[in-house]
Amino acid sequence: MGWIRIKSMVFHTFNGVLPEEKKLGQRLEADIELNFPIEKQVLHDNLNETVNYAAVYETVETFIKTHNYDLIESLANRVADEVLTNYPQVKTVKVRIRKYAVPINGIFDHVEVEVEKQNG
Repeated sequence: MGWIRIKSMVFHTFNGVLPEEKKLGQRLEADIELNFPIEKQVLHDNLNETVNYAAVYETVETFIKTHNYDLIESLANRVADEVLTNYPQVKTVKVRIRKYAVPINGIFDHVEVEVEKQNG
């Protein structure tokens, strides 16, 4: 099985618990990993034999920009569901969401959640 990865997709969203997060929005970053049998499916150098990652990017972008949640855990879960629904040839999807503007009294780079789900 092979992996297709789209890393560090950046979106301005309105996810978060606090009213300021919902009003002003913030930057979220996402990674998507798609487990797909590349060695068995991609035999003729044809886009129709693989997962079109441009389409996957669009699916993720549209979903993240049109759905708002209090928790990035919920967002990651729903993004994984959306990818598996739209790309049934994907066996497993991993979604990582990073949030940089987190209201924690401390010094750190970001908070990240990861969700892994399987088709079927």
